[in-house]
Amino acid sequence: MDLLTRWRLILGGAESDGTGQPLPDSVAALDAALDALYEFERRKKFQYKPMGGSDGSVRMGTGGGSNPSIARWLGDIRRYFPQSVVQILQRDAFAMRGLQQKLLLDQQVLEEVSPDVQLVATLLELKHLMPTATKETARVVVRKVVEALMARLKQKTEQAIAGALHKQSLKRTHRWADIDWNATIRKNLRHYQPSLGTIIPEVRLGFSRKNKRVPKEVILCIDQSGSMGDSVVYASIYSAVLATLPGIKTRLVAFDTQVVDLTEQLDDPVELLFGLQLGGGTDIHSALTFCQQLIARPAETILILLSDLFEGGNQVKMRERLQQLSESGVQLIGLLALSDGGAPAYQHSNALFLSNLGGPVFACTPDRFPELMAAALNQQDLSSYSELPKQPDLPF
Repeated sequence: MDLLTRWRLILGGAESDGTGQPLPDSVAALDAALDALYEFERRKKFQYKPMGGSDGSVRMGTGGGSNPSIARWLGDIRRYFPQSVVQILQRDAFAMRGLQQKLLLDQQVLEEVSPDVQLVATLLELKHLMPTATKETARVVVRKVVEALMARLKQKTEQAIAGALHKQSLKRTHRWADIDWNATIRKNLRHYQPSLGTIIPEVRLGFSRKNKRVPKEVILCIDQSGSMGDSVVYASIYSAVLATLPGIKTRLVAFDTQVVDLTEQLDDPVELLFGLQLGGGTDIHSALTFCQQLIARPAETILILLSDLFEGGNQVKMRERLQQLSESGVQLIGLLALSDGGAPAYQHSNALFLSNLGGPVFACTPDRFPELMAAALNQQDLSSYSELPKQPDLPF
């Protein structure tokens, strides 16, 4: 595609839109799909006239914003554009108020949508508006995304966490039956004796039979406010994965202005996600108070607060609660976002307060989360994670 044709597609509008460049037939269908979405605000209704049907004819949409027209548009953008572009077009469509209901409240349309994390977050936020048949289709869409995420994230998480727990449980031992020979050999490689052709182990590592290690407790406390949509989806999936691992006791607590313990639903991530309600207010202090009541062994507990830290409740008491948790020995981690979307907007002074307590505060991509958990379980220095995203100071 030549540069002038690309500019014509960017400018949109009439046949050439001042470029003097008519569109070839091979590009007209792409233009129609883009025009239907990005001219929507000007027309205030969805008009799609798809070009070039499978039989070679020109197919005309109804032009009145009907759901069949939107369903055809969703199918066509998957045909004309790569998946990364399809997701951008769908997100732009979700952002337009007039299209959101049409995209989410019609079963035929929902069946055509390409599933991704953002779509799941939007479905969860608006699920109470859906008719029963559409809600069942939404569950199918959510399940597809959950299964894809589990396949992508579970193995990496299991490997990282299992390695951390294994390392944590190794102790010096003199009992031959308890020795972990792989770990012992690695530890004593510097003691190799060339003349003997073998290693003389000065340190023997193994597992104690008498003293079983008490499981670490991990509490994920997640903010359900609307700005945290993608992060909530990823955090729920990771909570379900962590709950399957031996050596870790995992709890999931979700909050807006109310607090709910979702730990019992961790065995079914789809039902877990449908148990969430995105889009409410934010009361971090109440959530931290609830979590504090769950903690029996502070020194063995990691509390991950997933929130942009915009407190809608009592900020003074929230900070007091954070300080109490830190002083009791709880390992605090402030996770501003768990998504691929980059650094989020966040409440800067609250983030700085938590950071000064020794709790690392940062945004994290989903692929890096297993590495973070392994480091936290091994009580390693997390300062490499703790650099706050660059953002101007907020006036509060």
